[in-house]
Amino acid sequence: MSATNYPELTQQINRQLSSLRQSQKPTMQGFSAMAQGAMTAGVLSEKHKELMALAIGVSQRCAGCIGFHIKALKRLEATRAELDETLAVAVYMGGGPSLMYAAEALQAWDQFEAC
Repeated sequence: MSATNYPELTQQINRQLSSLRQSQKPTMQGFSAMAQGAMTAGVLSEKHKELMALAIGVSQRCAGCIGFHIKALKRLEATRAELDETLAVAVYMGGGPSLMYAAEALQAWDQFEAC
């Protein structure tokens, strides 16, 4: 298991991106608008969209993505069973490397649970 502290990682990423948000306002505002549009509940709930985003983050091996989407899933009151099924699909689609990042997602879940 990695030594990553996911709550701290998400805070650190937000701090690091602060200057980019200022220097590249149109791009960052566009990204934010795209994220908000994609994640707004429609036929699929916000929670289902976050589960999908987590699966993609796991399959793409993105620790920051895992942190932010686990944090959102905790806010949306996702269950451990929903997390486990999502990770099973990510592993199915991404193979062994996704299995290693599924373990990271479980670590992040436990860390955000303690917050």
